Amino acid sequence: MGTIAVPHWFAYAILGLVAGQRLGELVIANRNTRELKARGAVEVGASHYPFIVLLHAGWLIALTAWVAMHALRISLPLLMVFVGLQAARLWILWALGPYWTTRIITLPDAPLIRRGPYRFLRHPNYLVVVLEIAVLPLVFGAWTVAALFSILNAAALYVRVRSENEVLALRR
Repeated sequence: MGTIAVPHWFAYAILGLVAGQRLGELVIANRNTRELKARGAVEVGASHYPFIVLLHAGWLIALTAWVAMHALRISLPLLMVFVGLQAARLWILWALGPYWTTRIITLPDAPLIRRGPYRFLRHPNYLVVVLEIAVLPLVFGAWTVAALFSILNAAALYVRVRSENEVLALRR
């Protein structure tokens, strides 16, 4: 119910947009990281960062491989959920502004952000990522990709959120 058959190029276009978005976000994150470090910020929990990069790259590669091997039906309702998650992602980037990075960067004199989704949740970005990693594969019916990478992401976020909470506790 709510699924339609689509040509492979359509699925590749969706995946290409997601990959392009992620690369664009890396450009923004790297710029913000450089600027924050120039102001005296330090990185915390850097040892797990390569695993997170590998996890996200592997997720897109696995999903692309799955799409290549299957006749495609996509779920329109889940695609709309994923589009909504992208709106939430933009809200998060707006709320954090120059403090948004893909790493844990702390600037001791910087204020804790309490606007946008941070009024309601301590880690809204991680909630969006958890949902994205599950929802996008499900758009294509790739249950195994959704399950495997959700488990791997849970392990990564367990380490990451603990590191981030430790450093934020010093600033609360």
